[in-house]
Amino acid sequence: MNKINYKKICNFIFEINQLKYQKNSGMQLIGVKDPFSIAGHVWRAAQIGYILACLEGDVNPEKVVTMIVVHDNGEARIGDKHKVAARYLDTAGAETKAFNDQADGLEKKIGHNLKQYFDEFEHRNTKEGIIAKDADWLEQAFQAKEYQDLGYTMAENWINNVERAIETKSAKEIIKQMKKTNFTDWWQRLKKMTYEKLYH
Repeated sequence: MNKINYKKICNFIFEINQLKYQKNSGMQLIGVKDPFSIAGHVWRAAQIGYILACLEGDVNPEKVVTMIVVHDNGEARIGDKHKVAARYLDTAGAETKAFNDQADGLEKKIGHNLKQYFDEFEHRNTKEGIIAKDADWLEQAFQAKEYQDLGYTMAENWINNVERAIETKSAKEIIKQMKKTNFTDWWQRLKKMTYEKLYH
């Protein structure tokens, strides 16, 4: 039986923490000074993925979530590159290489499973992969809508691109509703004033 290399596991866990510090580069193109982190994106996309998987049915929601949670790990090494940079750089190839190198540093079974999830996500050759990618795109559309509501009008470009790209019925219904929803609507009926008038 092979001895488990816990040092490599610790290094991996420390490394993926870099995703908290990596910022989305695309939104800088429209002037957002402090865009969201890659870790923040992954966290919300994973929850969207769970919702989509439940709505679509006949898939494993936990597998969808795992795909999403790990799919951007390579960006801990190469950073986030927007689509303009992708015109000149092989960002997909670099991210895949970085991801595979990270996975190779883990125990064989763990690394193999992570690579399989990554490949399904990238190639969308399973229903889970399609749902996971829809969730990834949908999260970006939600983030763009928040920026749009804050006055970054060019963020609509991200929403329109996502709307054209998504494939599942549930994602299409969600984005349709999202476009009509202000990002602050969720708390409007929750706010409770607690002061008491002293003079009537």
